[in-house]
Amino acid sequence: MAKKNTSSGQVRIISGQWRSRKLPIHDLEGLRPTTDRVRETLFNWLATDIRGARVLDCFAGSGALCLEALSRYASFAKMIELQKNAANQLKQNLATLQCHNAEVINADSLQVLAQGSTEGFDVVFIDPPFRKALAIKTIELLAAHHWLNNHALIYVETESELTTCNVPANWIPLKEKFAGQVCYRLYQYQQAGSLNAEANESVQD
Repeated sequence: MAKKNTSSGQVRIISGQWRSRKLPIHDLEGLRPTTDRVRETLFNWLATDIRGARVLDCFAGSGALCLEALSRYASFAKMIELQKNAANQLKQNLATLQCHNAEVINADSLQVLAQGSTEGFDVVFIDPPFRKALAIKTIELLAAHHWLNNHALIYVETESELTTCNVPANWIPLKEKFAGQVCYRLYQYQQAGSLNAEANESVQD
């Protein structure tokens, strides 16, 4: 059988310092770049929070989400991607953009997340291959292993039939939309202490 040609399409950066730049991506199994329409909605949601943010992409794939965040002046991005060709393409695209405030990790996301982090993140993207129960496992690991700064924003993109993500009680739902076969949601993480403090302030008011 002839080997499939993995060089394929492009991803376009919508706005920011690299606005309208097009970068190559690979046509690999499970690689499903977030559409321009959904990305535009997402970054409208994040408009006041992305500049200066530390960003984590748990399933980087084409890099569309992190590259968009970096274009809009996120301070740092960590991208985890299992497939070697996709990870190498991410590194090449960062070099093309002369972007030095990003890290690409070619590894299994669940294994990386299980190791925990000494530095938290302000914005987290969870956009895994569909129908493999990866979103729920990722949410559990992020919650358990100190990846989130207080008030971190977490974007979750799943198949539309997944009606609930079983997020922890201190992940506050902010937004939810559907686009074709995709459901995408935005949550905000609040540390237990700050959640209790805010509840007490509300009662006192």
